[in-house]
Amino acid sequence: MERRIGVIGIVVENRKEVSDKLNKILSEHGEIIVGRMGIPYRERGLCVISLIVDGTTDEIGALTGKLGALSGVKVKSALTK
Repeated sequence: MERRIGVIGIVVENRKEVSDKLNKILSEHGEIIVGRMGIPYRERGLCVISLIVDGTTDEIGALTGKLGALSGVKVKSALTK
């Protein structure tokens, strides 16, 4: 399967409740994560994480699907063709 490079944007509204689950999911998919940046936005009570990924659409879809299933977590991705 063809590999794609992309960016995944994650907005976490309830960090304290989901941080363990979120980090576990990211660790499970660490082989496709090239880079990660997380910014706490305390004034708004949320956290923004951006990931650079390199993987198949199935691998990236599995990651975004698991993240998006977490309560209070919003996920968007953009991939190369």
